[in-house]
Amino acid sequence: MGASVFDIFKVGIGPSSSHTVGPMRAANHLVNALAAEDKLAQVEHLRIELFGSLGATGRGHGTDRAIMAGLAGETPECADPSSLFTHAGQVAATQSLRLTSGDADTAIVFSPECDIIFAPFKRLAYHPNALTFTLTFADGSTRQATYYSVGGGFIVPDDGTGEPVRATLPPVDVPYPFASGAELVQHCVRANSPIPELVLANEIARGRTGVEVQAGLLNLWQVMTDCIDLGCRTEGTLPGGLGVQRRAKAHLAALVQQETNDDPLAGLDWVSLWALAVNEQNAAGGRIVTAPTNGAAGIIPAVLRYAMTRPRASDAMVVEFLLAAGAIGAIFQATASISGAEVGCQGEVGAAASMAAAGLCQVMGGTVQQVVNAAEIGLEHHLGLTCDPIGGLVQVPCIERNAVGATTAITAARMALRRETQMVSLDKVLETMMATGADMTHKYKETALGGLALSFAAC
Repeated sequence: MGASVFDIFKVGIGPSSSHTVGPMRAANHLVNALAAEDKLAQVEHLRIELFGSLGATGRGHGTDRAIMAGLAGETPECADPSSLFTHAGQVAATQSLRLTSGDADTAIVFSPECDIIFAPFKRLAYHPNALTFTLTFADGSTRQATYYSVGGGFIVPDDGTGEPVRATLPPVDVPYPFASGAELVQHCVRANSPIPELVLANEIARGRTGVEVQAGLLNLWQVMTDCIDLGCRTEGTLPGGLGVQRRAKAHLAALVQQETNDDPLAGLDWVSLWALAVNEQNAAGGRIVTAPTNGAAGIIPAVLRYAMTRPRASDAMVVEFLLAAGAIGAIFQATASISGAEVGCQGEVGAAASMAAAGLCQVMGGTVQQVVNAAEIGLEHHLGLTCDPIGGLVQVPCIERNAVGATTAITAARMALRRETQMVSLDKVLETMMATGADMTHKYKETALGGLALSFAAC
């Protein structure tokens, strides 16, 4: 089994896991590596190139701000979201950037305007989200370090040949390794256990106690609920220049006032509200849980809060939901993609809807096969979904798309509970998603060069 549930769900900052969180991690990884070699103080100049999708939509996603913060020692988990804007302004004003790793610290002359290069039409072979740091040292020597931001905040260093560094550490010996839906079902059948129990056993094998796993998942849920609540209290205009108005607060006020007893679908309005609230926070650069990406971060919190409105809601239900959803996310990470720049939004909103459907089906009493079927339904009906954000911002259509994805996930879970079999398996749909992503032209994959982004520009 590849990813831990705590790899799939991570606390971070908006607006993008691949364009904000990943680049910050890459920058932080670089300064830590330099400090470990005792070379941080020898750096005299740094040039950063953003290729492909990072170059195309990096400004709208705050990639430059995230990299400068990462070089200064900030991490997505701990950074104050509002400080990124302040820090970037200070660097621009002083033309100086501090490189920081723990106690190691040095200042270099740095101009964001000249030393951060956006190269949208140059794509490196391995992945469309690539960035290269070119370092010049005091002795005149130079070095390049390239990283790929492969989705969900995951980064992979380049090995110097254009290929990613392959893992050198031995894999964790977990009792139930799986990289496909079929393998997951087989383990559950043989062990006569539901999905959450197997995932929990794997997490314990990774070094956490059962109590620590539960506490970690409940902490993630607390961050999600805080994000929903803050989004519902905040109004104003989202940054970026599109003039998009926040609407969650007004939406909440309208729902509280209206009479819903005669509307059987009124509950879906609340689900939409919660998804909108999270993704407005994400678009504003706030603190969110990458689930499994920032662009789709509103779906799982909205569906989980819906689950918590049901009878017998408890902390145990939260843990069960996230373990089941995390299992599906791990399959995506192992065999497919959660990168909009690689496969379009089917890999972001599609993945989140698939995971949310599985989690909901689990806590609604679904069998192992029904849970996997729910994941299949949730993804199947997002196949071909493009990633075409207007202005390269995670706002239009991304915010509304989370609300639609959340309601689709609920429908998928409820459909799965009505039958035990599906004509198409989750694994086949994952293969289809990857093939569809390969066929999709690059202008529909987080470049702001096609789809809604182009139509808006034409207006």
